[in-house]
Amino acid sequence: MDFRFTDEQLMIQDVARRIAQEKIAPSAEHHDRTGEFPRENIRLLGENGLMGIEVPAEYGGAGMDPVSYVLAMIEIAAGDAAHSTIVSVNNSLFCNGILKYGTEEQKQKYVRAIAEGREIGAFALTEPQSGSDATAMRCRAVRQDDGSYIVNGKKSWITSGPVAKYIVLFAMSEPDRGARGVTAFLIDTDLPGFSRGKTEPKLGIRASATCEIEFADFRVAPEDVLGKDGEGFKIAMGVLDAGRIGIASQAVGIARAAYEATLAYVKERKAFGAPIGTFQMTQAKIADMKCKLDAATLLTLRAGWAKAEADRTGGRFGNEAAIAKLFASEAAMWITHQAVQLHGGMGYSKEMPLERYFRDAKITEIYEGTSEIQRLVIARNETGLR
Repeated sequence: MDFRFTDEQLMIQDVARRIAQEKIAPSAEHHDRTGEFPRENIRLLGENGLMGIEVPAEYGGAGMDPVSYVLAMIEIAAGDAAHSTIVSVNNSLFCNGILKYGTEEQKQKYVRAIAEGREIGAFALTEPQSGSDATAMRCRAVRQDDGSYIVNGKKSWITSGPVAKYIVLFAMSEPDRGARGVTAFLIDTDLPGFSRGKTEPKLGIRASATCEIEFADFRVAPEDVLGKDGEGFKIAMGVLDAGRIGIASQAVGIARAAYEATLAYVKERKAFGAPIGTFQMTQAKIADMKCKLDAATLLTLRAGWAKAEADRTGGRFGNEAAIAKLFASEAAMWITHQAVQLHGGMGYSKEMPLERYFRDAKITEIYEGTSEIQRLVIARNETGLR
């Protein structure tokens, strides 16, 4: 691994940092308090290539590599985690699978508008009774004589669901085949048979709109099947590997913001006549926070590098992605916890962003595979046992 970043990688990092500091961070409190979807900021990110970082230029993206994606995501998440959630879904979960498995027509129709920030994409795998056990899904897609499918069922916890124009949907087309009976579809939400439930009132990442969606005799044309019939589960798991790098990056960004705020605070805040940063107990916390932050950053960069190698050689990067996601998410939760503690009462107040960092960090341990699932993935990869 060579982490001497290229000029192009540093350029997109700088663009992301500038937008995060000038536009995203100043509006973060408003969007968190109101739950308002940040359309203007997302459009600005799209105009600067950040909604399709790894998407080739011919499909409206920046044409960059996975390490560039990690660097940009960290900056955006440090500005506001909710914005980075939207960016992660568009980049990792929506565009990634279409670029790998989609036809030329699908890439032009579905990827370009998302990569340019003109529309919002979503990824629909989870159901009310089917989270980690994705093969237990009840959403059904019945093939018709003309090659189209009729879809019926519900999906839950759909990030960007309330505002998405296009959705990558996974439904059971052959229930008796288990995981091999899942097919992926590309959904235009303006078509009849699609509806959205209420927006979920969440603990954190509140500006990232989430809802349940429902299909009632929704017809999917043959040209909107993604990949081959029965390939849906394989597509979903591959996309989630990429998505975990995005969430690891998000966790690093949240943790960095909390750490930097705490570092400044302990130098200024005085107790017993001295800055609290001179107290040994405070210093021990700062040292541990810094070690966990650096370790999470390096593991996430390694995962980005591994994905770049896999893209080039056809290899795998799932283990590196799972390790990065597990460590970075738990580090973010620990670091934000310590940050709130060191800020004392001010850390508990909404006058400062520390309590938002703390609330936002929790979701990184849950979505795109819980910490428990990451441990399962890592252990199975290491032992070769199922």
